[in-house]
Amino acid sequence: MSKVNKTNSLHGLAQEIFSSQDVTRITGVSLRQLQWWDEQGVVSPVQRGHKRLYQIHEVIEVAVINELRSKGISLQKIRRAMKFLHKEMGAGLFDAASNGSDVHLLTDGKNFFLEDNHSRIIDIFNEARQPMIAVCVSSQIRQLASVSTLKKSVKPETRTAVPSRVVRVS
Repeated sequence: MSKVNKTNSLHGLAQEIFSSQDVTRITGVSLRQLQWWDEQGVVSPVQRGHKRLYQIHEVIEVAVINELRSKGISLQKIRRAMKFLHKEMGAGLFDAASNGSDVHLLTDGKNFFLEDNHSRIIDIFNEARQPMIAVCVSSQIRQLASVSTLKKSVKPETRTAVPSRVVRVS
């Protein structure tokens, strides 16, 4: 797929809305965890009644946060990183990675880097005084795009009620 096609498909995703159940299925994060992250201000989707509705950038953030948590990064440090990204980059991880290049979020637990230049990523690893953890944000977006495409192509079956016939044998 060319860069132009990738970018166009990502812009289509930008308009899509995901329910909590969709986010759970896509990211593996439990409904309770999503609720708690919303209550703590980590990822706060729009609420309509009792339903949480996530935009694409929030689903990507949930996926990245989940991966960082699985690698041992504390939620407090992740929260700081997300605030930094929103402040410095404007719209967060989705926009940073939607230009078609591979974007990696790197951390040593204290510092966070968002890089799309492979030689700079290697420099960061070489200069690190502690072990580094990396998450490829672009791969999270590609995974979401494929799941979203699958979601659109699989339509719920509609069943028509067929009256059953009762045959009496006497």
